[in-house]
This record gives sequence, structure tokens and C-alpha cells, in this order.
Amino acid sequence: MRVFDCHVHVQPWEQMHPGVRAVMSGNRPDLPEIQEALSDPGRLLALMDREGVERAALINYVAPEVMGFDRTANDWVSRYVRSHEDRLLAVGSVHPRHEPDAGAETRRLFETLGIRMIKIHPPHQVFAPNAYRDGLEGLGDVYAEAEKAGRPVMIHTGTSIFPGARNRYADPMAADDVAVDYPRLKIVLAHAGRPLYMDTAVFLARRHPNLWLDLSGIPPRKLLEYLPRLEDLSDKCLWGTDYPSPGVASMRKNVEDFLALPLSDAARRRILWDNAAALMG
Repeated sequence: MRVFDCHVHVQPWEQMHPGVRAVMSGNRPDLPEIQEALSDPGRLLALMDREGVERAALINYVAPEVMGFDRTANDWVSRYVRSHEDRLLAVGSVHPRHEPDAGAETRRLFETLGIRMIKIHPPHQVFAPNAYRDGLEGLGDVYAEAEKAGRPVMIHTGTSIFPGARNRYADPMAADDVAVDYPRLKIVLAHAGRPLYMDTAVFLARRHPNLWLDLSGIPPRKLLEYLPRLEDLSDKCLWGTDYPSPGVASMRKNVEDFLALPLSDAARRRILWDNAAALMG
């Protein structure tokens, strides 16, 4: 089956804070290969070919306080995918506390840099997804511009293990306001709220026609423990691995474990390819 991995962390690792880089690196035997792929999109495409992944969304976001990534991460990923946009989708970010005009910066990402999706990471950017209702007006401008442009916004949900992360912002329920206030905005809840908020994420996906779940960061063999109604939800779920985050051995192994689950072929196709291809183009 065709595979669209909508959650791969190809980022400027040189910007990471040392503690963050230590967590990402761990004791991975494939670290040299990962570092080669970070420096050369051709190496990443060769890795994807070997792993059986046809397309990938490359996650980048601005979180200087917790992670170290600044606004130049957007330009970095735009350059990285250049000439490979048929297989590599650039994901970027606008941090409303660091931009005097968050709406204008969002337009620049779409119109000048070719960013295909916006990433919001509440535990790492240290604000709730609905903080525009409490005075962070620039966040509302980001959503409004994405809605106008027809570009999806991915919101991290669930806990984070990285140093300095603020897990008080991990609950996906705040995204309910976003889906209500921006009904034409395409919203993806990354990680489907794992490991504490799966029921909330499922409720939101069932409630809102403009909201989907990304399955990355969940061990595939445990997907049906976290999401027992995955078959019924298969039209609202996107495949993702979170590679090369801690605990993700390989993109291929995750797909193989997923295909071993007792799901219909139609559900597998929707999750692995169809939903992401329709949502992201």
C-alpha cells in the first residue's frame, strides 16, 4: 500500500538546545544515517524509498525557549524541500509572541516559502491552542490566514518528554474552540492525545467535520488499545510515525506493525494514504 507519513521530524538540529538534542539522539545506531538525511534531501528520499514511504510531511515549528528552533526554521525547511515538493511537504510555524504581525508572517510562509501546513505545539510553544480567546491575538491571525488559504493546521496534543515542556497545555480540549471559531480550518490533532487524552481527541474528531487525528507517536501494535474504534474512525485518521523521535525504530517497522492489526484493507488505505493525500494535496 502507498504510504504518506504525515509526521517526520526533519529539522535544523543545530538549533536544538543541547538537552533536546541529547533526547533526540539517544543511543540510536542509525544516528549517522539520520544526520546525513538532515543535510541532504536526496539521502532522505533514498531512506524513504528503502522504508517504503512515498511522501512525507516534514515537521518544523518555532519554539526558541523550549526547543531552540527560531523563525529561520521555516526558511530552512523551504530550502530543504525545493525541487522535491512532489514527495516532501514543508511544515512551518509562526510563534505569535515572537512576531509583531503574525498574520503577515503566515502569508509569507504560504506565498513565498511554499509552506504546506502550519504546526502549533502548545507544550513547546507554551500557550494553549485557544489562547487567542485570552489575549494572544496573533494566534487567531495565524488560524484565520490558514483558513483563508485552505492550508491545514496541525496541533500537538498529548504529553512531551523534552526538557522544559509545559504539559499543562497537552489537553486537546482547547482545540474544540479552534474548530468552532474557524469552521473551515482543517485541523489535525497530532498524536491523537496520547497517552492521557485519547478519549477527548476521539470525541473532537467525531464532533467536528473539520478535524482529523494523526496517529504518530503511538506504538502501532497498541493502536487498538488506545483507539478501539479505529476502523470506524479510519476516515478521520492520518498515518504518521514521529520518526526519528525516541522509541521510533524505523518508518517501515511502524507500517509493518500497523498492517498486522485486524483492520480492513479499505481502512488501511484510508489511514496510510488517502486521507492525508486528500487533506494536504
